[in-house]
Amino acid sequence: MSDSSLTLGVLGGMGPAATVEFLAKLQAYTPAEKDQDHIRVIADINPKAPDRNVPGTNAGDVLAEMAGALRGAGCEVLAMPCNTAHAHADVIQRASGLPLIDMIELAARAAGQTGAMRVGVLGTKGALKLYREYLAAHAMGLVALPPERQEAFMQTLYRIKGGDLGDAATREMQGYAEELRKAGAEVLIAGCTEVPLVLDDRDVKLKLVDPGDLLARQCVAVCLGWEPMPHVPA
Repeated sequence: MSDSSLTLGVLGGMGPAATVEFLAKLQAYTPAEKDQDHIRVIADINPKAPDRNVPGTNAGDVLAEMAGALRGAGCEVLAMPCNTAHAHADVIQRASGLPLIDMIELAARAAGQTGAMRVGVLGTKGALKLYREYLAAHAMGLVALPPERQEAFMQTLYRIKGGDLGDAATREMQGYAEELRKAGAEVLIAGCTEVPLVLDDRDVKLKLVDPGDLLARQCVAVCLGWEPMPHVPA
């Protein structure tokens, strides 16, 4: 394998367990016969980044600062295994001058490739807003939980962030997924990187798209030169 692969910068810590899972997938998907064949990765696992789900925080400023530091450390392309934080994608790219591989676009495209017209998304309010826009651009509609069930989903999500990866959390996520299916979803997107920590295809009745998994695969493809670099906004 060529030793000219790009250096990947990871804006992580949102949350830490999801970032570690992403890094494990990145390593697993890289074809390598020896250490030197792997991609160089510089990760800022920063759980002190403000909560992306709380309005009015300076999360964008913190993420932009992280991205700039990653560029200063030698990174050439960025990834961020957090769906909600992609609301700040433009400011991250403008501040760093580096392209960010867009996991929301990857997931929307994958959902479209199933032939589905209605896509259920398990995610935060911020992630749902992003997915609604991206899915519409691909001529698909979004199916979301009703407000009271969205609140219950968030409570489950924060428990997972707190380390609860037990059967109860899986059953609750299964329940939310089934509600989306009954509401007309034809495919599901795990629109928060904590969801796949407790839920996979075997747990649901529809195809489950994992944006973090897609992101890891795309990072390998971009860093090894199999896919073109993403565009940096002007």
